Amino acid sequence: MSTDLPVWIETVKISYGPNKTVRFPRVIGMHDQQFERYINQAIINQTQQLINEQVGNMPTTVEEMIGSYQIKNNQRQVLSLSLSNYTYHHQAAHGMTYIKSLTFDLQKRTKVELKDLFKPGSDYINRVSTLIRAQIEQRDIQLLDTFTTIEPNQDFYIADKTLVIYFQLYDITPYVFGFPMFPISVYELQDIIDEKGPLGRLGVNN
Repeated sequence: MSTDLPVWIETVKISYGPNKTVRFPRVIGMHDQQFERYINQAIINQTQQLINEQVGNMPTTVEEMIGSYQIKNNQRQVLSLSLSNYTYHHQAAHGMTYIKSLTFDLQKRTKVELKDLFKPGSDYINRVSTLIRAQIEQRDIQLLDTFTTIEPNQDFYIADKTLVIYFQLYDITPYVFGFPMFPISVYELQDIIDEKGPLGRLGVNN
């Protein structure tokens, strides 16, 4: 099997009763079964964390819960996915959704943090924050407060040749705006990305 081929993925569905269903991905058929177990455990942990956050944040009864996922990238030994959880509590003004992402470097057998995408010592926080500020202005995005900088471990996922930085509901924008997503082309970051890391691999044109 070529190392560049996509990873096989199946959907796991868990129901907690009427109107409460959570779906999440499970990786199957990898040669490295130990790493396969590691990936699947990370997915389970993150799925459970989203559930805990939803249930723990409100004292009222959960009336509806929908958990789902999207595979954002599954090529060149980079697996990037997002997990979402929408929950509506009894008598709440509206439901609440959280999104979290996981990215894995299948070549290095590691879970990737934002800092791992860039060369050691590069000021990726300032660089990415500057690009986001420019997008906020260009797209005329209404903010709750002045945007200054991303967190070192800011939420992100990788989609083909794009790094997508995003924020949770209410983090920087009003609820009605939805999730603020900021796609940044790998070519805008070319001089600071780790060429042997996931973004470097996806930025190659062959």
